[in-house]
Amino acid sequence: MPLRPARLARVPLGRETGRIGLLGGSFNPAHDGHRHISQVALKRLALDEVWWLVSPQNPLKDPGGMAPLSDRLATARNVARHPRIRVTAMERDFGTRFTIATLLALRNRFPRMRFVWLMGADNLAQMPHWAEWTRIFDLVPVAVFARPSYSLRAMAGKAATRYRSDMIAPVSGRTLPDAEPPAWTFFPIRLHSASATEIRAEAAAGQQPTGGSRQ
Repeated sequence: MPLRPARLARVPLGRETGRIGLLGGSFNPAHDGHRHISQVALKRLALDEVWWLVSPQNPLKDPGGMAPLSDRLATARNVARHPRIRVTAMERDFGTRFTIATLLALRNRFPRMRFVWLMGADNLAQMPHWAEWTRIFDLVPVAVFARPSYSLRAMAGKAATRYRSDMIAPVSGRTLPDAEPPAWTFFPIRLHSASATEIRAEAAAGQQPTGGSRQ
């Protein structure tokens, strides 16, 4: 979909340069696992900020169980609570649906930024189902974070196998934002149990969610 200049004017966030981590997803709802990954990324990748890209609708997910975008944005802002984590609806503003289109739009709008795509191991495992997924690796560096029960399968999967020779050691994570793609790393971080699926199930059952924002 072509970019609309009128919408691009709505996207500026107060800076035009820097090392930015991009965490995309439905955030249905946002939870402490997202915040944990973002905080680790800020430190281990020496990032200036992490931007949460709250998707209007993930093409791989059923829209039936999706909360309204406005609700998901509000919850994400409540969970983020960090001066260097920005909650955005850039995909709505760009008019993009797929990650590759969003990345191209961001590169066009912020040519002096150095972006790193952040994802959990669960997303690395399913990445070959994403639109033009190899172009994502060829466009920006990628940082993958351990997730309960997914890490081993993800590291043996198609995406990790294809780009095995482009992997850098996690101890060199600070160099990743400056690396020429394809370049990626895997952080075997402390596992966080929070899951959006579990939180929705607890809410439906009338229980107090265990993986939401800290009080």
